[in-house]
Amino acid sequence: MSNYIPTIGVEVHLELKTNTKIFSNSKNGYGSGANSLVNVVDLGYPGTLPTLNEEVVNLAIKAATVLNCKIRKVMHFDRKNYFYPDNPKNYQITQNRTPIGYDGYVEIKVDGQPKKIYIEEIHIEEDTCKSTHRGNHSLLDFNRAGVPLIEIVTKPCMSSSLEAKLYLEKLKELMFYADISDCKMEEGSMRCEPNISLRKNESDPLGTKVEVKNVGSITNVYLAIEKEIERQTKLLDNGETFSVETRRFDDKLNDTVLMRVKETGNDYRYFPEPDIPYLVLTDEQIESAIKTIPMSAKERKEKYMSRGVSDVSATKIVANRSLSDYLNEFLDTDMNFSTAINLLLGDISAYLNREEKEIKDTNLTKSKLMDLVSKIDDNTLSSKNLKEIIDDVLKTDKDIDTIIKEKNITNITDTSLLENVVMKVIEENPESVNDYKAGKDRAIKYLMGQIMKETKGSANPKLVNDILVEKLKNM
Repeated sequence: MSNYIPTIGVEVHLELKTNTKIFSNSKNGYGSGANSLVNVVDLGYPGTLPTLNEEVVNLAIKAATVLNCKIRKVMHFDRKNYFYPDNPKNYQITQNRTPIGYDGYVEIKVDGQPKKIYIEEIHIEEDTCKSTHRGNHSLLDFNRAGVPLIEIVTKPCMSSSLEAKLYLEKLKELMFYADISDCKMEEGSMRCEPNISLRKNESDPLGTKVEVKNVGSITNVYLAIEKEIERQTKLLDNGETFSVETRRFDDKLNDTVLMRVKETGNDYRYFPEPDIPYLVLTDEQIESAIKTIPMSAKERKEKYMSRGVSDVSATKIVANRSLSDYLNEFLDTDMNFSTAINLLLGDISAYLNREEKEIKDTNLTKSKLMDLVSKIDDNTLSSKNLKEIIDDVLKTDKDIDTIIKEKNITNITDTSLLENVVMKVIEENPESVNDYKAGKDRAIKYLMGQIMKETKGSANPKLVNDILVEKLKNM
């Protein structure tokens, strides 16, 4: 354990879910052939002019709202000047002095206790092109050039790798459910840069800051911070000093690796972007963007639990966005949500995974799911029956009654009739009854088998089990 107090801040670059790029009409996409989503604006041709994408501004307003930030109504873009092959204009358009959002927070829970992680600012900027290095050659793919980003910068207010991990998980959830970004870290649409410094006492000034660039997973952010705390602790314990550094996390070495030492501050010679007018937001524009923010994960969970769903089931269904979106269509109905969620997470998910499909690509209409849930609740269908019919329910447009008829499914649900069968089997099997009373679990399975045999498999197993257990308890 370190004898020093860590101070951690995190910068996150988040690619926005827009159809086109921030300053051109090129498609904003991933996975296309290199340099196929490009035009002269993206390539930085002399004489080309940027045109601001309105949807980028709307998504930034949403992000600021979700992150409890104040929204700046008058702002300008800035040129960040630097020379690098991925930036043919020799400047990046960003927001330096007038970020769209500022003074926000995200609330997390650490060991059950709430803690606010404070957001310094959110600013809009363009992404650069992607560089790939092969031997002595560097290859440039301009598909990413001009993809819209927001950069979310926290204050240096975290004190452990766990807090940073919990913050990033919460941030990812908030941005994903607000439809601001797909947050696919494996595709680079969410990139994290933790800043770490150590000091001996709370009253001491902040220590020398080390930045770890472009970490591609939340797990690796956690590991990178752990390794930096360990590395910096050893240096300080040995009485060594070190400069402000930029490092990267090497997941093969499971360690941070030096990229460069910042001998002097970077002079990006920021100045207001002359080709883009000042951006002035009206109250109407802000309200219009806020109204389109979808239900958050927290709100979804609360609504499901208010319908009698357990905390565990609500958490599981919220973790699957497409199933949760589908379920939200039933909020205005009196459907049993607990049964519906068990069905969606069970047999329906098994089918979707097997067929590699989304629920929207099936024939599960609103009326079919409600009918299915109703028949499960009134014991018309058993769990065994569900497995028999689920493929037809999801693949065909037949209604549930037709499928049940075609599959020749009959379930005896007459409790008085079933009680008679149960008592008959109990009376004929006194040894099994004694075994049950002696705590032998296999006895109940044997008795169930005899009842199902007596009813030729047409009794509802759940109903039979409930009646059998009740009868045995009262004997």
